[in-house]
Amino acid sequence: MQKRVGTLCVTAAVMLCCTGCGESGSGTGIRFSWWGGQSRHQATQAAVDSFTADHPEIAVRTEYGAWNGWEEAAAAALYAGTEPDVMQVNQNWITDYSSETAGFLDLNAFRSIIDLQQYDRDVLDMCTVDGKLLCLPLSETGRVFFWNETTFAAAGLPVPESFSALCEAGSIFREKLGEEWYPLALGWYDRMLFLVYDLQCRYGREWAKDGVLQYSQAEIEEGMQRIVQMEKDHVIPPLKQIAGGGADSFDKDENFITGKYAGIYEWDSSAGKFVDALAEGQTLTVGQYFDDLGSYHGGFSKIAQGFAISKHTASPEACAELISYLVSNEKAVTLLGTERGVPLNHRAYEICEQADLLGDIAANAYSTMNDYITLRIDPDFEHASLKGDGGLYEDVFTGLSYGDYSVSQAAERLCAGIQAALAGE
Repeated sequence: MQKRVGTLCVTAAVMLCCTGCGESGSGTGIRFSWWGGQSRHQATQAAVDSFTADHPEIAVRTEYGAWNGWEEAAAAALYAGTEPDVMQVNQNWITDYSSETAGFLDLNAFRSIIDLQQYDRDVLDMCTVDGKLLCLPLSETGRVFFWNETTFAAAGLPVPESFSALCEAGSIFREKLGEEWYPLALGWYDRMLFLVYDLQCRYGREWAKDGVLQYSQAEIEEGMQRIVQMEKDHVIPPLKQIAGGGADSFDKDENFITGKYAGIYEWDSSAGKFVDALAEGQTLTVGQYFDDLGSYHGGFSKIAQGFAISKHTASPEACAELISYLVSNEKAVTLLGTERGVPLNHRAYEICEQADLLGDIAANAYSTMNDYITLRIDPDFEHASLKGDGGLYEDVFTGLSYGDYSVSQAAERLCAGIQAALAGE
């Protein structure tokens, strides 16, 4: 268990910061939590209702909300032993928040309930620690570009198919649409991921290997300088301007909703919430990766989310029954569709294919990502000290955008902080 969770407030340790909850069924009670957008909430609640109708002996209390602040509250609950019985988790949680007394059960113990043969071995290995399968992978995801075709058309432009075309669009947006219009918007974590994508396209190396960062400070400075130049050239808005919008994610930001931010670099598995957020008359499309950044395929994929069972649950078999139902039951799979990305479970994939659920933008985004990306995430890339609110990535890229750090200072801080995390410091 990471030391940082001990600093979180006691109230967060008692319960997750939910924006919604529900009660389904009247038998043995278990709690189930997840984060996401409104469409995911509705689909998942419907699938849980279907489960309790088929399993009246099990009652499920659902707890859900937006991502902002979710990991911090979940970490505190895990630290206090008050976490829900079944949790939607990120891949890094199985290492960041596991110890002898806290964390998640080994799902190999529930093979009689959960059909693990429906998964490729390498996918299960990504969720395995010391031989223990600590979460069931739901989908694989990577970052892709999404473009608002309506806004680009208003600027007299096609959606960009190269980095040079994107950079040229900045001045055209300013001239034809106005100062508040940008071809792309990148938050602080988006900038970190774009930096990795950019550098890997140019150099082709893994981000980290055997506990060592594989990029030099000079190379990272080079990539950061391009991001700074994108701000100067009106390609992306400064982080201060994004923060001024008052939203914690772009699907809630009026600038994205109305098309003023005409592009985002997001997880393919999140496509649905961004489409749903757009104002009437706006059209979102999946973009291509940029061949002019380099001869390699940059960026990485990771397990989008997994379902895990708390070590503290009093009803592990009931939890396993719920998970099995959500990932393989025809009614549940049809209700959930691609809300958590294209399913890795073979049976679920076949159900979605037969129900014609793989033709939406999420499936298109996944196909684009899966055909291009060859690298997978380093296990420590999303370590809480790096990705968490107030962590290294936020500090470095916010400081760089606000002018608190020079490019060389930001690169030095990033390199030192990543290496410390890789060393377990």
